[in-house]
Amino acid sequence: MPSLRQVLASTLACASAAWATGINDFSCKSDGNPVVLLHGLGATYYEDLNFLQYWLQNEGYCTYSKTYGAYDGFPFVGGLKPIAESAPEIAAYIKEVTEKTGKSKVDLVGHSEGAFQSLYVPKFEGVSDKVDKVVAIAPPTHATTFANIYKLAYLLGNSTREVVGDVLQTVGCGACDDLGPNGAAILRLNDGKPIAQEGNTVTIIASKYDELVTPPKTAFVQEDGVSNWWVQDTCKFDPVGHIGEAYDLNVWNLVKNALDSTPDRKFVCLLGSPGK
Repeated sequence: MPSLRQVLASTLACASAAWATGINDFSCKSDGNPVVLLHGLGATYYEDLNFLQYWLQNEGYCTYSKTYGAYDGFPFVGGLKPIAESAPEIAAYIKEVTEKTGKSKVDLVGHSEGAFQSLYVPKFEGVSDKVDKVVAIAPPTHATTFANIYKLAYLLGNSTREVVGDVLQTVGCGACDDLGPNGAAILRLNDGKPIAQEGNTVTIIASKYDELVTPPKTAFVQEDGVSNWWVQDTCKFDPVGHIGEAYDLNVWNLVKNALDSTPDRKFVCLLGSPGK
């Protein structure tokens, strides 16, 4: 059952659709950079950040998104392929958006796996020069146990990391394997070289009550030029969890602050609902 916040977000999105430009409208005009939104694991371009996308459109942004990491013949669940396979798809899309809009750079806004990709793609796919701002919502930057699923697997007898990884690969979730403890993408991103690329401005937004990226502070990137924001530093009574961060109006406003380079802009905080 959707939370009150999700219902409100849905209502807002439907009510405002008449003013929104639509998905991937390359005729959209804005003074700012095109904003490319990257959905989370198991989601699609039309489910996860779609409400935020319409809200940003009504705030004057031109927004773009596509489903990445889906298997052929099964386009309804994205983000399942290994990170290294999805990353080139995202890089190609960034190039497509710059070419079709005539803009030299885009801003990236990602949630969960999409937030991880917003850090990973500029570092490894040769498009950092086409990226200006990165806004990463709840990225599993330093790995996630997926609500302790990894720990449960160990308790059930899968005593090695390799066995758990093999199972995840077998069931078709290479990204789950990549983003777990000591996953290939985690180790590559955290290779000792800067995550934030030259010319990119990076903002990490995380909730202290995130139940999937645990401990939540592992989302943060401790580097010069990176801003790490707790939702609760601005809206202390918002108990939003991991999935809910995609639908939370307080988070949306923090995203807008990052995109506008106005981190201290004040807005009215909503109470929100706990967890999902």
